[in-house]
Amino acid sequence: MNSPFWQKHVYRYVFYGCGLFVLLTVAAMFTYPGGTFTDEITNGYDFFRNFFSDLGRITVAGNRSNIVSAILFFFALSIAGIGLIFFFIAFRAFFRVDQTGRRWSSIGTIIGVASGLCFLGIACAPYDLVFDIHYQLVFWAFRTFLFAVSMYAYVIFRQNNYPRRYGWVFIAFAVFLAAYLGLLEFGPEATTPTGLVIQATGQKIIVYVSIISVMAQAWLAYRYRSDLDVATIS
Repeated sequence: MNSPFWQKHVYRYVFYGCGLFVLLTVAAMFTYPGGTFTDEITNGYDFFRNFFSDLGRITVAGNRSNIVSAILFFFALSIAGIGLIFFFIAFRAFFRVDQTGRRWSSIGTIIGVASGLCFLGIACAPYDLVFDIHYQLVFWAFRTFLFAVSMYAYVIFRQNNYPRRYGWVFIAFAVFLAAYLGLLEFGPEATTPTGLVIQATGQKIIVYVSIISVMAQAWLAYRYRSDLDVATIS
């Protein structure tokens, strides 16, 4: 798993997987029949009032099937979760230059893998069937994501191997994650009209910021790994 060939393929998978996540979730939005957290009698997907989790519902109001959207959402989130797991396992190899780097990158990877597993769990736990489990998985997915990203931001800036400037991607991402967790914890309840818009919009922002951040870091890691390979051959 530490071979350069394996790592490069992982980063490419993560990069394209992030793009595929966007395409699948957008397709799921177009196939969603309707219904929000507070109002089941709506038509279609409302970007500012529907959560991503609505896409994974098995049924909506009137016992209408949401199976097409649910399948698309399942594959999108599964690809994202698996991509995170692979990314954090591969990313650790850049920082095994000393004992401190090995220790902290290992911790970051373990937490990052836990985050990926939580996202896989969300894909398998539709909130209309198991709301409490789904809700807890959402909280822990983003909590562990924040810890993993923060850990790796520290690891990047403390060493001289992987370019330090790439660490700013994770610094900015960590700020967004912390803000979103604050919104979940202290923001308005989604049971009110204003609260629903704020929470649903906030979720869209953090999800797409997550995708852009991981996509960017995967591409940077791929380029850096490729440059190392060229330098080794030369």
